[in-house]
Amino acid sequence: MSDRLPTVFLVDDEPEVLKAVARLFRAEGFPVSACSSPREFLDQVDPDAPGCLVLDMSMPGFSGLEVQRELEARGCPLPVVFLTGRADVPATVQAMKHGAQDFLTKPVEDEELLGAVRRAIEKDAVARSERAEVAAVTARLETLTPREREVLEHVVAGELNKQVAGRLGTVEKTIKVHRARVMEKMQASSLADLVRLARRVGVGLR
Repeated sequence: MSDRLPTVFLVDDEPEVLKAVARLFRAEGFPVSACSSPREFLDQVDPDAPGCLVLDMSMPGFSGLEVQRELEARGCPLPVVFLTGRADVPATVQAMKHGAQDFLTKPVEDEELLGAVRRAIEKDAVARSERAEVAAVTARLETLTPREREVLEHVVAGELNKQVAGRLGTVEKTIKVHRARVMEKMQASSLADLVRLARRVGVGLR
């Protein structure tokens, strides 16, 4: 996982709003990246950067929704907190459908905005941790031989060693050896842990 501090990315075409919001988050100790246009932000954003995006909904030439969809198309999982100058129910619904973290109407209280961003950053950290675990388990899964993978699938399905041996046309002792190797390669501390890890990457869900 990355050791980088989560950054608050700000995009707003109103210079005074951008300056004030940047000042607020810097005072709270957050690294801030402030951009006055969607294009400036999209040209420099790192898809792997942790944090969240505080995004003005209505900007000339490139709406907040379009920025959100562009991030989605790039596979950038940055959570988005939208700011808007007016209540817009259809836009809110669309934003939430595409995974927006929050939707706040200007003028917004400092504590409300800080709270929304803290929740977004926490959500981002949890999601990144989960993706890192899936990547690590997938890498372990790929070290299994085809026969070990077969044994894993049967074990995760709840079958006993004797049943697995019968299905695979071998003896129980051989299955025990394969199972021990699977446990070691998957770095599982118990059968329950092995089942949890396997299901994290889709094994045994059919």
